[in-house]
Amino acid sequence: MARLLIVYHSRTGGTEQMAGAAFEAAKAECDSVLKRTRHVQPEDLLAADGYIFACPENLAALSGEMKEFFDRCYYPVLGRIEGRAYAQMVCAGSDGENAVRQVVRIVTGWRLKSVQDPLIICTHAQTEEDILAAKTIAADDLQKCRDIGAAMAAGLAMGAF
Repeated sequence: MARLLIVYHSRTGGTEQMAGAAFEAAKAECDSVLKRTRHVQPEDLLAADGYIFACPENLAALSGEMKEFFDRCYYPVLGRIEGRAYAQMVCAGSDGENAVRQVVRIVTGWRLKSVQDPLIICTHAQTEEDILAAKTIAADDLQKCRDIGAAMAAGLAMGAF
């Protein structure tokens, strides 16, 4: 059975909600695993057929914990996961594009295949108080996350990617 690994980091809950929504939809279609970045090991990446990477954008960059996950796992799986499918989701206060670019650059080294356009959910958090506050992702945005999870899982289960 195909396996989808959803790797996420979340500090204020927004990305966790996004990853959870994708996971809930994906697990109906294929073997799906949801893990926080700090718990993901190279063996988890090797055991999966595809991936969703979900993180917040912090200070116009990929979150530090997501970067640490890539730093820790990059070389142990290099040359061993080429061609596997991936998608990404970013929870951003205003833009999110730089975090997307950073993930693309990293996974290009792994030779992963993007099978979904990146999803950026903008919370419009611009003040210190709003940035640090717990996030609530809107229902229509969570549906977009579910759609990505379901599409990734279905594609893996059918062998489409």
